[in-house]
Amino acid sequence: MAEKHKIKAVIFDMDGVLIDSEPLWQKAEFEVFSSLGVTVTKEMAEITRTMTTAEVAKFWHTKFPWTNISLETTEQLVIAKVTELIKNEGLGISGIKTYIESLRAEGFKIGLATNSPYSIIPIVLEKLNLTPLFDSVSSSDDEENGKPDPAVYLTASRKLGVAPNDCIAIEDSYSGMRAAKSAGMRVAAFTNNTTNGVDTSLADYIIENFNLELQKKERLYCFL
Repeated sequence: MAEKHKIKAVIFDMDGVLIDSEPLWQKAEFEVFSSLGVTVTKEMAEITRTMTTAEVAKFWHTKFPWTNISLETTEQLVIAKVTELIKNEGLGISGIKTYIESLRAEGFKIGLATNSPYSIIPIVLEKLNLTPLFDSVSSSDDEENGKPDPAVYLTASRKLGVAPNDCIAIEDSYSGMRAAKSAGMRVAAFTNNTTNGVDTSLADYIIENFNLELQKKERLYCFL
């Protein structure tokens, strides 16, 4: 049993893994930047999908410079809109709460590492009733660079008191997988039963559906 539990901590990405918030980010991005004269296209918005909020603001400002408000104010407008949307419309990924509860019952430490602003983390965890299940949370807000830089994962590992090679990250984006791999962690790609074109070549394991993993007890955790 001890050998099976070589992995001591599971670190979750947030957007697209805990909560189906990516459509909400897109909605906020379109609303805020369109109001500033930016032509937000689906193709260009896809480029910003894994960026930090500050990086998104800089991205659009480079292409469609506005002068009436600062980048910092723009960023806060996006964060405020996303917070509102999460509170009113946010839905958790199916099976996530039971999955994390089962991990904790097995003795794993649970962490969170996200590119989203730190202020949004408690909103999401409270919305999904997940707050007491996490031993630590980390945001790229506190790092010089967001994912795919490994900094936020190294911080998450340090907060949990678990070496990176004893951690596994659950990610739904190639950028996030690169960050976790660069930090020295194993990676489980969460696909949510879709073939959405995300490159999973860096993943050590695939989790198609949290419910499916729970229903098949022998595959409860693909990484055991």
